Amino acid sequence: MKRVLVVRNDKLGDFMLAWPALSLLKQAGCDVTVLVPEYTAPLARLCPSVDHVLIDVGAAADKGAQGQMLADIRAQQFDAALALFSNWRNASFLQQAKIPYRLAPATKLAQIRYTHRLTQRRSRSEKPEWVYNLDLAARLLKDFGLPITSVSTPYFPMSAERVSQARAHLAQNLTLPATSKWMMVHVGSGGSANNLSLDQYEQLVVALSERLDGWQFVLTAGPAEEAVVGGVYTRLLTRRVPVALWVSTDGLAAFAQGLATASAMVAGSTGPLHVAGALDVPTVGFFPRLQSSTALRWQTLNTPARHLAISVPEDSADAESFASLDMALVADQVSNWLTELDCSPATT
Repeated sequence: MKRVLVVRNDKLGDFMLAWPALSLLKQAGCDVTVLVPEYTAPLARLCPSVDHVLIDVGAAADKGAQGQMLADIRAQQFDAALALFSNWRNASFLQQAKIPYRLAPATKLAQIRYTHRLTQRRSRSEKPEWVYNLDLAARLLKDFGLPITSVSTPYFPMSAERVSQARAHLAQNLTLPATSKWMMVHVGSGGSANNLSLDQYEQLVVALSERLDGWQFVLTAGPAEEAVVGGVYTRLLTRRVPVALWVSTDGLAAFAQGLATASAMVAGSTGPLHVAGALDVPTVGFFPRLQSSTALRWQTLNTPARHLAISVPEDSADAESFASLDMALVADQVSNWLTELDCSPATT
């Protein structure tokens, strides 16, 4: 059994798109440890392909904390390290940890500190991000003579019992109709890609409520987003939309379990969308047309039929702005797609 350290110590969405690569390593018999920030650690502990979780103290931590993290990595005596997120800091501490095999994309100056590299040209966005990650994991397995199998959805399986419990909990706390289909709408964004405006989200939810009879809408938000999302929620209530506001304060694990109860998830290209995709909840995502931010590059982990990507129109003067989107037409597209789709939870 090869002991492999996988480094994905950046944002939530990026970590979720590493799950197919983690699955490939696990299926090959590897003992898989991930190095992640404290923020994403709760989901790392729920990942069925992860055996151990190490916490990255962060670049701003003092020298003592950095040294202890390095000592903890050295103590594990890893056979290999896979840097799905490569920068000078990550490359340096993996080298200092004396891991004999260190693989990363052949980009940036940091690549000189790895023992192995794979040329990918990710900036061209010719593949989904999760496929680029999968290619790196396959290269590692090939170098060690380990079997390369296929991976499949859902990458974040959740039992029917757990989904039922989470649904009952939300129905009680948010006064939601338990028999309705729930559409989660995440208005916030981590800022890595442009998103719809608050007015556009309001218009979209109103239009969808007119087209999807019997659906319940749930605006999701973290504690820091409550004030902004609360304004949208109040305006939707005045327009008689069946809507609830869910401010998740119990951490990422509870948030993920709540997302699993949804019949659909609508969001920009952000972390919660990718959590829902890994759960194989039907997702509607909004993507800019910038080469680094395309719908193809940041494709969710859904079964293909359970994801609808909506991009900035090709005739738009601004590749980042969604201002030219007609929200009534978008609502038609989304409602027609959902009407033809089996929106049952992807449970195990």
